[in-house]
Amino acid sequence: MTLSNPTVPGFHPDPSVTRVGDDYYLACSSFEYLPGLPLFHSRDLVRWEPIGHVVTRPGQLAVEKVPTLGGAWAPTIRFHDGRFWLVVTDAMGRGSLIFTAERAEGPWSDGVVMQGVSGIDPDLAWDSDGTCFVTYSGLQLDGDRAGEHLGVQQVRMDLETGRALEEPRSLWSGTGLMFPEAPHLYEIDGTWYLLIAEGGTERGHSVSIARAARPDGPFEGCPANPVLSARSTDRPVQNTGHADLVRTPDGGWALILLGMRPCGLTRAFSPMGRETFSTSLEWVDGWPVVQPVQLTPPTGPVEHHDDFTGAELGLEWLSIRTPAADWSSLTERPGRLVVHADGSTMDDPRPRFVGRRQQHESAVFSVRVDSADGVGGLSLRIDERHHYDIEVGAGIARARARVGGLCQTWEQPLPPGPVTVRIETEPVSGMGLDALGPDLVRLSVDSGAGPVEFTVLDGRYVSAETAASFTGRVVGMYAAEGSVAFDRFSYRGED
Repeated sequence: MTLSNPTVPGFHPDPSVTRVGDDYYLACSSFEYLPGLPLFHSRDLVRWEPIGHVVTRPGQLAVEKVPTLGGAWAPTIRFHDGRFWLVVTDAMGRGSLIFTAERAEGPWSDGVVMQGVSGIDPDLAWDSDGTCFVTYSGLQLDGDRAGEHLGVQQVRMDLETGRALEEPRSLWSGTGLMFPEAPHLYEIDGTWYLLIAEGGTERGHSVSIARAARPDGPFEGCPANPVLSARSTDRPVQNTGHADLVRTPDGGWALILLGMRPCGLTRAFSPMGRETFSTSLEWVDGWPVVQPVQLTPPTGPVEHHDDFTGAELGLEWLSIRTPAADWSSLTERPGRLVVHADGSTMDDPRPRFVGRRQQHESAVFSVRVDSADGVGGLSLRIDERHHYDIEVGAGIARARARVGGLCQTWEQPLPPGPVTVRIETEPVSGMGLDALGPDLVRLSVDSGAGPVEFTVLDGRYVSAETAASFTGRVVGMYAAEGSVAFDRFSYRGED
């Protein structure tokens, strides 16, 4: 069958997929963002619709105080014995967790902490007797052994209590490349297959596989490993790895995996970060032969508008470490999102920020801002040390570029009344040898007399590679002082 790529565009890394009858369900990492662990549904593996999140309540994750790069890492979603199960690592937070739900849309449980599992990227598999095996990557995140990697590990687990029923055993850990991770265990026609990622989640990322007669091994590696990698190629999708295996509607097989779309003259920068892709495979002599990931030709622009007339924010909206409902309102001024500041700015780990993912190479974000009672605007963010802002308030319009320890601002007076602020990304393809970055980022305001462009910035400094981030660009509204009301939010994207 023909698959669509990117399958889920924008910052949607570490995908995991499960099939329930004719329905498919997909979960992704969310790191420090809330609500956490986005969920999607499909009937054909091509069109995916958001259906909710696993993490919708305080206490399910401990992201409020996790450092950047912490939070919800690499879920595995499965359906077994009439229930949905999702295991995930809350890195630098609660640890490895087990969530359950009767319906994928939720509500999901509060989460049981795994005991006896020290690592990341847990996987779930059951044998014919109902014994549950949790297989995981033995990267140590804390304690005296922090940073040490113990390879791929496995325990039998009581999922109701979260208690490991034995000491961890070491399984097959790949071909010797760094960071064996993202293990998934499957029983296919009487043979157990162990699929892993190795080589790191950067340009060396790859997919390798081994097989055994039993779920606990011993495993033999595929002679053709890695079975998928884009390293040292000119393929448009790089960093391909962290895959999950699933049967397709036509009886074939597919891998759902992460990848990145690097841009610019050196193809060194990825604005959207790690996204979800898919590719097909065939079985030859008991081993998968995987096709390279192919980009789907663009089909035209995508537009989204939000007038904030709903009872709650849509599923696309995200906040950082704290729930937006704690400090914003859709009812205080109907038809507007009112955000209440607390003195934090976009330089802080917990800003008053509500954003959505950039999902296309060419994108335009705009919103009307009423800053009569405060200061706020739009921010294009990778993390608190890499973001571009355009804000209004106190009779001033201000653009700001934060890149690590450097910050530059541009200001000019502004007449009173609501103002539209705008952030636009323009790919640099075809701009010649000076186009080193992936795109240009334009910051502008319009107070009614037409748009005024403040500055044009290099997009490489708000890319996943520069920030060394596992996330991607998220663009949205923030309040830095007082209370700020937003309406007429618009997103237009095109590849």
